[in-house]
Amino acid sequence: MKNCIHSTSIIDKKTKLGNQIHIGPYSTIGPNVEIRNNVKIHSNVNIQGYTLIDEGTEIFPFASIGTIPQDLKYHGEKSKLIIGKKNKIREHVTINPGTKGGGLITKIGDNCLLMVGSHVAHDCILGNNVIMANNATLGGHVKIDEFAIIGGLSAVHQYVRIGKHAMIGGMSGVENDVIPYGSVMGNRAHLSGLNIIGLKRRGFNRKQIHDLRTAFRLIFSIEGTAFERLKDAVKIYKKNKVVMDIVRFIKNKSSSRGICQPKQKNNNV
Repeated sequence: MKNCIHSTSIIDKKTKLGNQIHIGPYSTIGPNVEIRNNVKIHSNVNIQGYTLIDEGTEIFPFASIGTIPQDLKYHGEKSKLIIGKKNKIREHVTINPGTKGGGLITKIGDNCLLMVGSHVAHDCILGNNVIMANNATLGGHVKIDEFAIIGGLSAVHQYVRIGKHAMIGGMSGVENDVIPYGSVMGNRAHLSGLNIIGLKRRGFNRKQIHDLRTAFRLIFSIEGTAFERLKDAVKIYKKNKVVMDIVRFIKNKSSSRGICQPKQKNNNV
């Protein structure tokens, strides 16, 4: 099957196009863009920069992809945006490439859904199967692990990490790292418990969820120091992969942000 490119679209001669690509009317694609097989680009889409769009991704009208970062420290360095396979990028989504301060790359995994008006800033790294609901916004250098969900109208501060299977409630402001499997919400988001509904949907069994509940209460209790609580969790759950995901995330020193904490001390999950 040949490419289907509308006559009103503007595609630079240097653009690299795969096979079975659909490009709708009035879309504009720059010279350093590479679009692989089976990509569908609707009308009025703008794609610029050193941008790679992998197979099976679909981009909806008025999305702006690969334009320069909204960072005053950016001075035209060659930076990249890599978008994986089978993503859905809806209307008015904006995604910027990386900067020198973040390794010159922004990356989105496979099977992600970026809903209307969501924004992925420079140097963000999104894992597979991430969902960003309408108008969710990521500051620069945010890292989101697989299967995390960012609720509508929420904002994530730069350099924050969101662990896998985490849930960010709608209209939340997230200033600190969110543990894997955690659920946060609020104007200045607090850890409200575990993402139990998400865990069940992803096929986690009853024992895994029970162990996570127990470990959560231990790690975020008021007894002892944070170091002592993590040490106890490792001693009890060292063979439990899902609990150790949380322990390793908290111990990881790559982030400059703190860990999002429960608002109250009763730790009801």
